[in-house]
Amino acid sequence: MRVRKPWIEAFRESQQPGQGTGTSKQYPKPDTTPKTMKDSYVRIVLPLGQDPWLLDTYSNATGQLRTGALLMDLDAMAGVVAYKHTGEGVSTVTAAVDRISIQNPLHEICDLELSGQVTFATGRSSMEITLQVAKAPQPGQSVTPADVFMTCSMTMVALDPVTKKPVNIAPLKVESPEDKALFAKGEENYKNKKALKGSHILSMPPNEEESAAIHKMWTENLAYADTNNPATQPSNTISMAKSNIHSTQISQPQYRNRHHFMLFGGYLLKQTFELAFTCASAFSHSRVQFLNLDPSTFEEPVPVGSVLYIGARVTYTEPDSNGGTRIQVMVNTHVRNVEHAERKNTGTFFYSFHTGADIKVLPQTYSEFMMWVQGRRRAKTLNATLHADGRDTQVLTGASSSNVTE
Repeated sequence: MRVRKPWIEAFRESQQPGQGTGTSKQYPKPDTTPKTMKDSYVRIVLPLGQDPWLLDTYSNATGQLRTGALLMDLDAMAGVVAYKHTGEGVSTVTAAVDRISIQNPLHEICDLELSGQVTFATGRSSMEITLQVAKAPQPGQSVTPADVFMTCSMTMVALDPVTKKPVNIAPLKVESPEDKALFAKGEENYKNKKALKGSHILSMPPNEEESAAIHKMWTENLAYADTNNPATQPSNTISMAKSNIHSTQISQPQYRNRHHFMLFGGYLLKQTFELAFTCASAFSHSRVQFLNLDPSTFEEPVPVGSVLYIGARVTYTEPDSNGGTRIQVMVNTHVRNVEHAERKNTGTFFYSFHTGADIKVLPQTYSEFMMWVQGRRRAKTLNATLHADGRDTQVLTGASSSNVTE
């Protein structure tokens, strides 16, 4: 469902007089009849343990699964789930990735089950879609919490295909206790996103504790720069500026979404994840392990043919309770047209990784100190969230056979 016609056909149609605005096509009215979670449930099995050629497209250089490829699939599945809920009378776009977390690391190549459903929708334009990747169960068996590899929640927004303005969609009918728990979790996520936005460094300056930490790092920087001071910068402390890496590429039509002229959101996720992984690995001189993607927002779409700029840097580090260090990487993306006459920010993404190394990032400029504070706040919010839910996993099940896509 990601693309429905060849690029050359879509491009030629857009060049015809009166085309490209969407005004010549009639769209059905959105169906706002209340729906259940089961109505949008989708399940797909990737037979990676059986098909070596399919596995070839999901493997990295070490013979393990390529996380970025799975992120692309999750975003694509979120679109399929969204259209099952809204019908074809709207255009749905990914507004935000609320959280992606590794639950149980995979230690083998096996068939994977990807599943998802709408878990929070009140009748307005947005909906939360909960997805998971798990070891595919044997016939007649179900996925257990220990089988769940990755969980994900995304916010999708329904737009009018012509005006591109938000439109109301069907609210959820919450029936079973399991559905009520998922709906309550979605409502909690919605409130947490608003709280996180309110705690942004642009809205809330550093508090007394944060200011004290900044002052301590600032004085350390002064001591390290003073040739008359015996203090030297520890070998495991690295300046934030030295962690910066960048990527530039032209957005090609092969990575377009189903509306043809914008980049597929899952492709942007894959690109930002792989640059973040490279950034964390270069910073720590180790092969890092992906832990989590914090709530991240898609701010503007990326047009096909535009130039996409991606920059990554380490903004916060903290000791891990199990040993080693947690590394938070902020990835900023912006886009320019080929002529470079305009610039738009397209999204900011926050990835966390684990390394066995003992390492620390050291900000030096005012801007870097503010990014460090924001990273610290995100880390504290993540730790509180994980502590509150005990990393319990609610397995997505219960769709009838007519709702299952194999």
